[in-house]
Amino acid sequence: MLPLVALVGRPNVGKSTLFNALTRSRDALVHDQPGVTRDRHYGVCRPEGKRAFAVVDTGGIAGEDEGLAGATARQARAAAEEADLVLLIVDGREGPSALDDEILDWLRKSAKPTLLVVNKTDGIDAEAALAEFARYGIAEMLAISSAHRRGIDTLVERVLERLPEEGAIAEPDEDPSRVRVAFIGRPNVGKSTLVNRLLGEERMIASEVPGTTRDSVSIDMERDGRRYRLVDTAGLRRKSRVDEAVEKFSIVKTLQAIEQCQVAVILLDASEGITDQDATVLGHALDAGRALVIAVNKWDGLSEYQRQQAEALLTRKLGFVDWAEAVRISARHGSGLRELFKAIHRAHASATREFGTSEVNRALEMACQSNPPPSVRGHAPKLRYAHPAGNNPPTFVVHGTRLRTLGDSYKRYLENFFRKRFSLVGTPVRFLFKEGANPYEGRKNELTERQLARRRRLIRHAKRGK
Repeated sequence: MLPLVALVGRPNVGKSTLFNALTRSRDALVHDQPGVTRDRHYGVCRPEGKRAFAVVDTGGIAGEDEGLAGATARQARAAAEEADLVLLIVDGREGPSALDDEILDWLRKSAKPTLLVVNKTDGIDAEAALAEFARYGIAEMLAISSAHRRGIDTLVERVLERLPEEGAIAEPDEDPSRVRVAFIGRPNVGKSTLVNRLLGEERMIASEVPGTTRDSVSIDMERDGRRYRLVDTAGLRRKSRVDEAVEKFSIVKTLQAIEQCQVAVILLDASEGITDQDATVLGHALDAGRALVIAVNKWDGLSEYQRQQAEALLTRKLGFVDWAEAVRISARHGSGLRELFKAIHRAHASATREFGTSEVNRALEMACQSNPPPSVRGHAPKLRYAHPAGNNPPTFVVHGTRLRTLGDSYKRYLENFFRKRFSLVGTPVRFLFKEGANPYEGRKNELTERQLARRRRLIRHAKRGK
């Protein structure tokens, strides 16, 4: 178990930059704009030759108790309450502010061990910057520049001196048995609400305002003896509506989360139907080849007639992913979550299944016997043998001749046959077709002198016969 250090401060003082510097990563979203970070983001600082400790990045406390600012402040206070040490980050260039005073008063009331860190001291007199904050009465202050990594090593030493040997935070593991699940979709479909319902706490900020979640946040959990890593992602909008740089970074983070997950759960809003943007989000998951579960949210708010219309719309518009299971849920009230996890388990088991070469060859043979490849220009492609080439998604390599003439319809037939043969649900199936190289291609048959002489004799004989 690791001790926990919380980074707390007002907006735009460099908390996320310091988090990335301590964890030596780029996990936290950083931009020169106040209020970029909203949810708690955990990481681990591993100093060379020293013990590790956990770090939590928080959103800026703006002195408001309502709306997104109030929810962000509650997340920051929750992180400080569970921390063993709080780093109060202030801006050395701007000097003390009324918000800094309020945050410090609250920290003193909470009786949490606090270290004052004066950030952004590059290019200015660090001693003068420290002197401005002397009125806070904190005996030990430290001047750093997180953007240039100046003073980070000294900060780590001061932190380690104040931390207990053991903490309450479990060290993140890379257990291969942990199921990695990413919740994706367009804005305001209930991704953060669903994650909070699964965790049983207000871990993510959930709001009616679209685009509340800006960063991809990973949370580990255990349910019914199985371990998961849940990733709440930012909503994906149409490219024409994305004009802020922060939102572009959020989209990149979401696409990275899709690439790294094993199962992608796409949330649809049952009350709004299926939009073109939903199809675009589905396309990103299909391009990554990830197992897919469709969660139709807000199902409890529909009448019987609306549910029938929604079912018809799902069947009509999601026919191209009919292999993905669709589950009706309510993230707000928790209905349908057991069925959702069953679908996640089936999709994960299908996507990560290991295949043997013999069973793959047998399936290919049965597929060709049931429906031989159609001939093209009098010649039919020959599918000689196949072997597995990986999983997540299941991938098979088929060897043969004239495979370039194999039509898309027959490739879809093979995909459906293999999916039915091996009972694969919730995962795409990919095929790679490889033709054997012709050893004589590009080689000219040079005749020997004896062969040339014989050829001349045959030509003379043919001429005399005429």
